[in-house]
Amino acid sequence: MISDAALRPRAVVVAVGRAGSGLVITGVLVYVYVLRIAVGDGNPFDYFGYFTNQTSLLTSLVLMATGTLVILGRRVPPSLTFLRGIATAYLLVVGVIYNLLVPGTGSAPPWVSALLHMFFPLLVALDWLLVGDRPRLPWRRLWMLLPYPVLWLSAVLIRGVTDGWVPYGFLLPEHGIASLIVHIVGLVAAIIAAGALVWTASRSPGLYIRAAERPPLDA
Repeated sequence: MISDAALRPRAVVVAVGRAGSGLVITGVLVYVYVLRIAVGDGNPFDYFGYFTNQTSLLTSLVLMATGTLVILGRRVPPSLTFLRGIATAYLLVVGVIYNLLVPGTGSAPPWVSALLHMFFPLLVALDWLLVGDRPRLPWRRLWMLLPYPVLWLSAVLIRGVTDGWVPYGFLLPEHGIASLIVHIVGLVAAIIAAGALVWTASRSPGLYIRAAERPPLDA
């Protein structure tokens, strides 16, 4: 284990990157929402009904919080790092599903879609894999990935049968109950698989900041 003084410059570099990326993505989400308002499509329940927008905002807030704490010399609570792990799993699903199932179907400018569906998930995943400043996530808590997506799916399905709005075409009720079940099961399976990857990666030592170099309080 190296000293706190030797480790801190690297930790601050990572923290600035996390806080900065979170701020940029938050700004992009606000920018796109303003564009939608300008064309008369500013319903917040529609805009923030997208899993991509919700999870990108969640991840951005977590990154800004963790980055700011480190910059200020404060300890990052393990619960916040755990939340970052969950958010990382969600973004992996966003990247995979969008690029495999619904590429090019978004209404946002192409550069925004690329940023939210490719570059940001990739950046967050590489951060989690290569920077070892995270504890091993306990397998007994893997189930905690599921409540939020289940709640989101429930809200989407209710809206689908009431006002007809769904964020993604594969969730349209008119496709039939069999199609919905297949896609919902597939989505849940993808989230669990992504979580398993994130949980496994939390056991890697990292490269930029190795797990063995962490001060005890960061474990």
